[in-house]
Amino acid sequence: MKIIVCLKQVPDTNEVKIDQKTGTLIRDGVPSIINPDDRNALEEALKIKDENDAEVVVLSMGPPQAKEALKEALAMGADEAILVSAREFGGSDTWATATILASAIEKIGGFDLVICGRQAIDGDTAQVGPEIAEFLDIPQVTYAKDLKLLKDKLQVRRFTEYGDYLIESELPALITAIKELNTPRYPTIENIMRTYTKEVENSIKVWGLEDLDVDLTQIGLKGSPTNVYKSFVPVKSNNSSIIEGADAKEKAGTMTRILSELNLI
Repeated sequence: MKIIVCLKQVPDTNEVKIDQKTGTLIRDGVPSIINPDDRNALEEALKIKDENDAEVVVLSMGPPQAKEALKEALAMGADEAILVSAREFGGSDTWATATILASAIEKIGGFDLVICGRQAIDGDTAQVGPEIAEFLDIPQVTYAKDLKLLKDKLQVRRFTEYGDYLIESELPALITAIKELNTPRYPTIENIMRTYTKEVENSIKVWGLEDLDVDLTQIGLKGSPTNVYKSFVPVKSNNSSIIEGADAKEKAGTMTRILSELNLI
């Protein structure tokens, strides 16, 4: 069984900076981590590997420094890592990103399951996973909170606001993971020592534009159909006021009136 896990390296901070001309994040100088939901995706793949004869391939699209996220994934137990990186891919929206990743997945080939995180904390769109499934023309189950393999089928408990759905799907298929699916493991000291070497770093494949079958008009900033009209970082402010009154009852009445005027109650 071959499982492909899509990982994204994201900024490890709430103090993000935005390029006002392009509407994209400025990542220079900002510490990065594996996107949290993607860690759950990787953990689920590794759990399947622990219980079955499975191969786990991690795939990421990003700049060269995204290799650090892939090395961490290898230290956690993944078997192979591939980075898709090229200047032409820069500024891609979810459609363009899914186009590129789907092409990379087709190049890998022979997969039974693709697992993505529900959404990335730097975009919060939850669109890339489902779009990859559409481009690959395979079944998808999003918001997975439990997963079981049943011979040649997949059984997924899907979370919704109105209750869970139990869904069976043929393979190959794609699922998107939420944090309730599992608790990601920590790499062992032995794996860390083995992974953070030049030999392992050089084993990470890097695919550029020439390695993939993609249309230049469908990728990158110019090929992205999403147009960011305006982006901004909310201004943080600390405002407070003291509610005056003769006693607690009068103060409570004043507070109730203020909250009502603000449509908070």
